[in-house]
Amino acid sequence: MTAATTEKNATPLPDDAPPIPDDAVMVTVKLLRYNPEQDEEPHWESYRIPSLPSDRVLNLLHYIKWYVDGTLTFRRSCAHGVCGSDAMRINGVNRLACKVLMKDMLSSSGETTLTIEPIKGLPLEKDLIVDMEPFFEAYRAVQPYLKTTGNEPTRERIQSVAERERFDDTTKCILCAACTTSCPVYWSDGNYFGPAAIVNAHRFIFDSRDEAAEERLDILNDVDGVWRCRTTFNCTDACPRGIQVTKAIQEVKRALMFRRR
Repeated sequence: MTAATTEKNATPLPDDAPPIPDDAVMVTVKLLRYNPEQDEEPHWESYRIPSLPSDRVLNLLHYIKWYVDGTLTFRRSCAHGVCGSDAMRINGVNRLACKVLMKDMLSSSGETTLTIEPIKGLPLEKDLIVDMEPFFEAYRAVQPYLKTTGNEPTRERIQSVAERERFDDTTKCILCAACTTSCPVYWSDGNYFGPAAIVNAHRFIFDSRDEAAEERLDILNDVDGVWRCRTTFNCTDACPRGIQVTKAIQEVKRALMFRRR
């Protein structure tokens, strides 16, 4: 689904909008809007609203929804970069709206315009909300949980510091889908597992306590698995947690090639 080229003039602030702080600047927020009950295709709408350098992009979305247009729809939860709910494309780059500071976005030489749209590659439901089920289906397919055999242990499964460090980076994933939906292969072929699923498989493939690495490697050796990666580094650039996603994918490829951890 492509956005319509038509764009409405910036919506002015209502009379009952809250006072504008003295050190705030006016910015233009261009949002890709889509209501399946009214629109045949997405279209752009613009809003002129105040922003402080200390604001996060999420604050601007809240301002629009609470004071300008209550029909705006987007996901958010913790607002602290932990839950991963508010992943969206901000100025063409996948980011968490709650982690992007306006001080890094404000122009020092002129008008500031933010372009905000939903993440790509997943079915659009409304405004900035996409259907996450295809993403989670791929996540579940790689068996992202500890698998062992035999009787339950009588004590903790002991693991050395080095063994824990082997997969420490990929434990940081918050399933925001920013990496997967920044991947050109995923955009063109929704059957590809995608970076996030591979990252979560990596987390258990290299866990010394797990006994199902071979099963996961067989899953990722499929035609829609790890070999579809073209190493563009979009996923690593998009990750809000700083995970070396491309590195993890390459380590899974090597594990498949040599069938060893």
